[in-house]
Amino acid sequence: QVQLVESGGGLVQPGGSLRLSCAAAGVKVTTYTMAWFRQAPGKQRELVAQITSGGATNYAASGKGRFTISRDNVKNTVALQMNSLNPEDTADYYCCLPAVGSWGQGTQVTVSS
Repeated sequence: QVQLVESGGGLVQPGGSLRLSCAAAGVKVTTYTMAWFRQAPGKQRELVAQITSGGATNYAASGKGRFTISRDNVKNTVALQMNSLNPEDTADYYCCLPAVGSWGQGTQVTVSS
């Protein structure tokens, strides 16, 4: 059984940074593409970034140049480093293993002064 647990969300001022982490159990993060999605209030869930089993990364236009997805093969985690945050980044962020349709419970990110 796959379990994904996110952490690292919180309140940050515009221009600040946050690092989200997704701890995976029941699957190795190197086996499948892992992804981060987000859902802002009143909006549809959208892809933020993904990393393939081969290590290739892909970003939504909104985060390109500001966000970095990475994984730690030893800790079996996937991280999302977010820099230069702005209020439009406020959302619940979810870790996802698309191949099996597994989602974490989400972690809230609020960007506000």
